[in-house]
Amino acid sequence: MKKLALISAVMAGAFVATPALADPMASMTKAGCMVCHAKDKKLVGPSFQEIAAKYKGQGVEATLFEKVRKGGSGSFGPVPMAPNSPDKINDADLKAAIDFILKS
Repeated sequence: MKKLALISAVMAGAFVATPALADPMASMTKAGCMVCHAKDKKLVGPSFQEIAAKYKGQGVEATLFEKVRKGGSGSFGPVPMAPNSPDKINDADLKAAIDFILKS
């Protein structure tokens, strides 16, 4: 009986401690990314599909993370991307968004 109580307590703790899965589209919309980007068409910035195609198989997640944080221009044309601080999109949501974009 004690084992059953212990297992139940551990399982309940696991559900409480497990964060909800991030919704990359919701995070990007809230952060304002969708004002300049879309999944399948160029707006002000490149589409997610263009980004995924350009960086396919290159392991650029850390580079893109830094680019989003610092902003910049030149990768897809002359229009600069504004920097995006953690108060706009937190690190976990940004990583999830980059993974989502690279799988587009």
